[in-house]
Amino acid sequence: MLTHQDRTVPDCLAVLEEVAPLGLRHIGVKDIGVDEDTLYRLHKRIKELGAVSYLEVVATSPEAALHSAQIGKAVGVDRLLGGTQVTETLEILADSKVEYYPFPGTPVGHPTRLRGGAAQVETHCATFAALGCAGADLLAYRAIEAEPLALVRAARNGLKAKTLICAGGVDSPARIAALRRAGTDGFTVGSAAFNGVFAPGEPLTAQLKAILACA
Repeated sequence: MLTHQDRTVPDCLAVLEEVAPLGLRHIGVKDIGVDEDTLYRLHKRIKELGAVSYLEVVATSPEAALHSAQIGKAVGVDRLLGGTQVTETLEILADSKVEYYPFPGTPVGHPTRLRGGAAQVETHCATFAALGCAGADLLAYRAIEAEPLALVRAARNGLKAKTLICAGGVDSPARIAALRRAGTDGFTVGSAAFNGVFAPGEPLTAQLKAILACA
């Protein structure tokens, strides 16, 4: 994710060119941090690079979150992550090819934290699957009321064969391995890469190479 502290980095277009030689296949941003024109240009370049594009909704009001869903549809992103207005968002995306992965549990604030326990997460994920969502976007390591991996296992149970993505706080090889063992299909990394966590003292491209090696 071309993001830091739950915001798209202002120089995202330049950063994308910096990391383009790595051949990344999945690249995304948040709905906060840059204007719509930048999102259009960014998405166009992501697709030129042959990658799957993502927009994660972290807006805190229902109105703003639904507006972000409309932007995601207009831009043409491949996958829309986040948000909790599931029925309304699916209605917005109904005549598009955008796949939707809402947040289970109760996300709060910005940067986002996650309230709720395993039972709630499993119920939400089962509902998402029944409604036709492509999967869920779980803020496992942003949890403040439950053990992260317990939430991952609960989400996996609720989604069945649907795709489980974990976002936020994925900041070590150990966490990546733990998410894999617990049933996660994919994860996002933003701040940890920009903060140099995976390859201390090295540039962003080295951070991403280290993350890819973990994956």
